[in-house]
Amino acid sequence: MYKFLIRNKAQATMNYNLNKLSGQTEKTSNLAALKKLLQLIAHERPTLLLATLIILLNASLNLFGPLIIGRTIDHYVIPKQYSGVFFWSTVLLCMYLIGLATSYLQTKLMGGVGQRMLFTLRNAIFNKLQLLPVDFFNQNKAGDLISRVNNDTDKLNQFFSQSLVQFIGSIATMTGAGVFLLLIHIQLGLAAMAPMGLILIFTMLVSPWVKRTNAKSLKSVGSMSAEIQESLNNFKVIIAFNRRDYFRKRFDIANQENYRSAIGAGLANNIFLPVYSLGASMAQLIVLVYGVYLIGNDFSVGLLIAYLSYVTLFYNPLRQLAALWANFQTAMAAWDRISQILGLDSNLTNIEDDHAGDDETLLEFKNVHFGYAQGHEILHNVSFKMERGKTYALVGPTGGGKTTTASLIARLYDPNRGEVLLNGKDIRSYDAIERSKKVGFILQEPFLFTGTVRDNILYGNETYKDYSNDQLQQVIHDANLSALLAIFEKGLDTPVTSGGDSISLGQKQLIAFMRAVLRNPELLILDEATANIDTITEKLLGDILNKLPDTTTRVIIAHRLNTIENADEIYFVNSGEVTRAGSLDDAMDRLLKGKRVS
Repeated sequence: MYKFLIRNKAQATMNYNLNKLSGQTEKTSNLAALKKLLQLIAHERPTLLLATLIILLNASLNLFGPLIIGRTIDHYVIPKQYSGVFFWSTVLLCMYLIGLATSYLQTKLMGGVGQRMLFTLRNAIFNKLQLLPVDFFNQNKAGDLISRVNNDTDKLNQFFSQSLVQFIGSIATMTGAGVFLLLIHIQLGLAAMAPMGLILIFTMLVSPWVKRTNAKSLKSVGSMSAEIQESLNNFKVIIAFNRRDYFRKRFDIANQENYRSAIGAGLANNIFLPVYSLGASMAQLIVLVYGVYLIGNDFSVGLLIAYLSYVTLFYNPLRQLAALWANFQTAMAAWDRISQILGLDSNLTNIEDDHAGDDETLLEFKNVHFGYAQGHEILHNVSFKMERGKTYALVGPTGGGKTTTASLIARLYDPNRGEVLLNGKDIRSYDAIERSKKVGFILQEPFLFTGTVRDNILYGNETYKDYSNDQLQQVIHDANLSALLAIFEKGLDTPVTSGGDSISLGQKQLIAFMRAVLRNPELLILDEATANIDTITEKLLGDILNKLPDTTTRVIIAHRLNTIENADEIYFVNSGEVTRAGSLDDAMDRLLKGKRVS
């Protein structure tokens, strides 16, 4: 978990930049990371236990094979007692068939665990992302987050569904083979396992570097994904300005970085195999030389052959572990990136506030200070009130803080200091559902989901979700929105795509407008909501706004004079301050002169 800096009784600021967090958080051991992961999939423990038992059974069957072969050679092959050879050959065949069945079962069980874990992890990450504030998404690229949801979780799935079975099986086989080596002949066993010490030292020294290298590779994949997404999202602009070269250059930089990190990760992931193979070859050579020397001194040819088989069973799993350990390091690096998200908490916490405001005031800013993460303060000690049923306009130069003020009203952010009161209560005392019912927000660039107009205007609106189209059209008519719906060729069934060109930007704003109005909010914020529609439709929207309930408060951010000229009050927002402008002419005069409000 990450600790947060508490600035006052109820306010916390947080650095949500995952790239920076990755360098600030303490590095956890692989064992600690694995424990956290197992806690997340605790419901899979019965299946994991059953799979482990099957893996141990499979390893045991394989371990008894060399001993049976060695005894058969000494007691039946050399004396030429072929009935015994046939009997023990049949026993071995049965053991190997049972081993085949257990291998299938363990693969099936662990494959299911891996897929369910993948489902659980992706759900957990996505649900966590939905709980995090807007500030988190401002500080992190969407492409990198997508890579964590898709690529990093898949690395964990691959390890659990494929590598973990071999990992446990290899350790069990290696441990059992080591026990047999020592039981058959302790001196020869110690000599055979001597290279193991060098391998362990090498592994301990190199493993941290392998994990860091894989983490760097995963990060570069995320960065390249983010670069591709950003470029494709803005491809129209690239084409319009004929800057394909810029697109290619940025992609080439990201691709080159990914190439270099992938080469490094490939080298790191394969560094164990040759070292482990060398250790296995040294052990076999030691056993062969020492074993031949021991023949005749209570050590038979059959035991030597069994011993060589056990040395193979001891070191072959090590060679497998060489590749599996690299996969484990990759999985743990992926888990580090995933756990960074799962360990975050929203700094938009709720508080208790039972105060009741007066009947007239709907919204109040009291000594509000605000600045984005690691940025300069945008609003300085701002205080103002908004009364019920009135229309307020926020005007000011670009970058003056209008949208920031509106975002604080909708609680997309919390002030660094001061309070925002809604109905006399701290806005932080409302839960998300209650607050979204009271405050409607129409963004300058509305986001729509793939589906239909109906799906989008009912998004987040539980009141009408079970209405038929006829019932919903009647609701739209009663809300004076029928003229807007008529603009769409197929009405409620008009198809909509989130990023396509099935409808214009202006039509998207109309859908967002209908979506907000149908929620019947107490306070409706329009942030340049008429910027992409024609004058006639804008007048139509104005008529609809005028027919809203008398208790609805409207906050309008716009640059068109005809949009704000009928506002009851105009606030001028600039240089971190929000002050009454007095009149539209006064506001325009300040805007044209760039006058700083003192």
